[in-house]
Amino acid sequence: MAKTNSSQTRNSDILTVAHEKCLKRGEGLNQEEILEILKIEDDRLQELLDLAHQVRIKHCGVDVSLEGIVSLKTGGCPEDCSFCSQSGLFESPVRSVTLNIAELVEAAKQSEKMGASEFCIVAAVKGPTDALLNQVAEAITAIREEVDISISASLGILTREQAHRLAQMGVMRYNHNFETAKSFFPNVVTTHTWQERKNTLEHVLAEGMETCCGGIIGLGETLEQRAEFAAQLAEVQPHEVPMNFLDPRPGTPFADRPLVPQGEALRAVAAFRLAMPSTQIRFAGGTELALGDDGTEQGLLGGANAIIGGNYLTTLGRPMEKDRDVVDRVMDSHLNLSITPVGQKQKSGHGPLYDTLKSL
Repeated sequence: MAKTNSSQTRNSDILTVAHEKCLKRGEGLNQEEILEILKIEDDRLQELLDLAHQVRIKHCGVDVSLEGIVSLKTGGCPEDCSFCSQSGLFESPVRSVTLNIAELVEAAKQSEKMGASEFCIVAAVKGPTDALLNQVAEAITAIREEVDISISASLGILTREQAHRLAQMGVMRYNHNFETAKSFFPNVVTTHTWQERKNTLEHVLAEGMETCCGGIIGLGETLEQRAEFAAQLAEVQPHEVPMNFLDPRPGTPFADRPLVPQGEALRAVAAFRLAMPSTQIRFAGGTELALGDDGTEQGLLGGANAIIGGNYLTTLGRPMEKDRDVVDRVMDSHLNLSITPVGQKQKSGHGPLYDTLKSL
């Protein structure tokens, strides 16, 4: 009988642990276990992705969520996030632009047309002024008159009063990313703290909105810090985790950082799913660079269950039609998946594997 080295044994054990904890019991892996997943060998990667997909199906269902996103205010941000070309402190080619209400309504219409169930209004600011909040309120009213879509927002650091105003406007979900692990955060941002971001999430939850909190893979963090990041996200229990992969932007301090290799990106997707079995994990910026079309499909069959369609804030993604095609191919090839609007249950027609997983 062939001998099995200790590394193979450990990785086999971690998948067994993940099967028991994540699939059967719906519990997330701890930080040490997440790190083992991030270090799993290439020949075990598909096995890992298959398990992560089973966890996603059992604990999140078969829905695939498509979201549109638009930048209300682009550029000129006073913060020094080292990955971001919207910072007014860097020599980047991004110029300050503010959209009007009609442009926001049109963007929401295009998102709905392509099957998006959620539309996120974003502004490059440290936190919203009264004038910005008034503009967002006006935009939400105008969008609702013409578009049937859930509205979320990402406007920086909030006070409790500002969170209350957004909740009164009908904002369903608020995005405020940790970006990276707490231990690595000072290497990325110095003009505000990781704790300030966490405080904003607490205000959002206190006002009854859902939280969206994720970050960027490939900022220069170690695998240990990546595991720390996933564990810290799991601790705050966000409703949604956007997974970005660094797209090095000209003029930023991180312009020369390398892209995340595909296999490493897929390990991160699976690890985040196993850290948070029932959380919506959404592909966001840099997905097409780190994963490509084939990797995006692998990721949607390896733990992720949502995607931002079309372009992002300052970088070009795939056309939304192409994102929809990727999602449709995944749905057609596996479990008869279908895009379902937020708040609606998946219709019947799951297939035998779903029935088997549901019984576990």
